Amino acid sequence: DWSFGIRDERMQQMVDQARGEGAQVVIVLSHNGMDVDIKMASQVSGMDAIMGGHTHDAIPHPVVISNSGGKTLVTNAGSNSKFLGVLDLDVKNGKVRDYSYHLLPVFSNLLEADADMSAHIESVRAPYKEKLEEELAVTDSLLYRRGNFNGTFDQLICDAMIEEMGAEIAFSPGLPWGTSMLPGQPITFEDLMTQTALTYPSTTLNNMTRERIKVILEDIA
Repeated sequence: DWSFGIRDERMQQMVDQARGEGAQVVIVLSHNGMDVDIKMASQVSGMDAIMGGHTHDAIPHPVVISNSGGKTLVTNAGSNSKFLGVLDLDVKNGKVRDYSYHLLPVFSNLLEADADMSAHIESVRAPYKEKLEEELAVTDSLLYRRGNFNGTFDQLICDAMIEEMGAEIAFSPGLPWGTSMLPGQPITFEDLMTQTALTYPSTTLNNMTRERIKVILEDIA
């Protein structure tokens, strides 16, 4: 019997309860996505900041949203552990007086890996290593999935579906997802899986009316 939505009345109750129990600062950890968090911040008061995820936006400066109780900072810190969102607050007498926020880049190749975890990962990968390292193609240009609506890897996927399925058009959700690939870089099977191994991987060929196509495009927009 679950259903989903911003549920601003319930959210307001939770924020008010936290304040009533003595919280001087209320930080919401969210998986709504940037657009929904901005909407929620405009409808619910008392949240000092929303540190969110889901749409994978790397937001260099918080979006400051006004509401009936003041202002709320809304942030996202990208995807694939590229950044750590760092928020410092100056709090006095139960109120945030000032803040500092920045995206801290994570240079994973400069960080020493945990030996036990590395060994575990290698053991899990071992049976599939040869397949994962199989080279399928070489990039002609920069391949990425960074935009909410499209990216060059999205286009490659859609072009492949059209060619393989014999379709006239192809739709793929615009996902700010996966790692980018530089021109001239070999595309391995693992690189392909990085872009397509979602929890909803099904690809289908359907007959659609103009009305249905319009509904899909408007729903996504």
